[in-house]
Amino acid sequence: MTLTKDPIPDSDQTIRGPRVMLYSHDTFGLGHLRRSRALAGAITAADPSASALILTGSPVAGRFAFPSRVDHMRLPGVIKRSDGSYASRTMGMSIEETTEMRAGLISSMAEQYDPDVLIVDKEPTGFRGELLPTLELLAQQGRTKLVLGLRDVLDEPEVLAAEWDRKEAIAATEAFYHEIWVYGLRSIYDPTQGLDLSPAVQNRMHWTGYLRRDLGRLDTPPEQPYVLITPGGGGDGAMMVDLVLSAYEQDPGLTPRALLVYGPFLSGETREAFETRVAALQGRVTAVGFESRIETLFSAAQGVVCMGGYNTFCEVLSFDKPAVIVPRTTPRLEQWIRASRAEELGLVSMLDERRDGWTPEAMIRAIRALDGQNPPSAAFPSGLLDGLDYVTKRVTSLLQDLPRKAAE
Repeated sequence: MTLTKDPIPDSDQTIRGPRVMLYSHDTFGLGHLRRSRALAGAITAADPSASALILTGSPVAGRFAFPSRVDHMRLPGVIKRSDGSYASRTMGMSIEETTEMRAGLISSMAEQYDPDVLIVDKEPTGFRGELLPTLELLAQQGRTKLVLGLRDVLDEPEVLAAEWDRKEAIAATEAFYHEIWVYGLRSIYDPTQGLDLSPAVQNRMHWTGYLRRDLGRLDTPPEQPYVLITPGGGGDGAMMVDLVLSAYEQDPGLTPRALLVYGPFLSGETREAFETRVAALQGRVTAVGFESRIETLFSAAQGVVCMGGYNTFCEVLSFDKPAVIVPRTTPRLEQWIRASRAEELGLVSMLDERRDGWTPEAMIRAIRALDGQNPPSAAFPSGLLDGLDYVTKRVTSLLQDLPRKAAE
């Protein structure tokens, strides 16, 4: 007996679905990967024929579930040393060799995947310029729309201008990118202020609004009530965690209990010392190391104590939770700028090092105040969380300007 396959519809034989490639260098933290994952999920959900491929340097990419028709490729990892220099994470190679390998992998994937749209996260030229060969290739071929995606805040204008000048990022933005998307609102903050962008580039900018987090299927939440404590990826969160634990140690009557998510990058002896302190609090603080579906924990929290990273801020807004942000101020002022502007607008409160002091007493007051604090929705400006809808419309518009490609 001869088995035959069901015939493929003619449309599937001649026209392939749109392909979107997303690049994020991911030298530190989870922010770039989580942003790319949210974008890819929204794009493929809006168009059932579309697929997306994320190129990421994140060492924990494999711990996340990816949406249907979204896959990822892990680039060799790099780490940032305390002096600001970079090194290969695990391969025993020089940073120059690692960068060259990453650049070759990116170019190879671009050639094989042949994306209709490439979305680059934050760094116009990629890590140490590794994206330039791919940008030049795709620009020469003329079959791919190139998009630079910027979070709402990058850094102080003067610092950012010097950084972009050193990386020749303005020249790359001018030469290669068809559009620039800012994942925020201009009325809140303009991350490009201080950059000498031409009028032509400024006319290619789109202010999308913040990227709403998925409010779909949630797991069963923990016992309530609790305050969620999250330092994001955790790599720079030891100070905030220490402050929260000190608050509960100093005030035996502090309620509700705290549910602490360390993040995958808070580890080693620091983590072990925190675990000892958590155990001594006898259930008033409980802790987990990493939660890939932290949305469930946000959904049931009475309030949130967090750092000021972009993705955590989007989660606070999406789940409409009263929050106190404890922003880092080094190596960038990004988190402090975001938190201070959000506090001005009445979206969150902030525990500022200079104004309030990073003391157990200040943290005790902040946690107690969450119970009477308004949720962010009480101060939402129009279009605040429209980012994913805006992005999917822009992708549709960009694809309309390209000829449909035949399936291979």
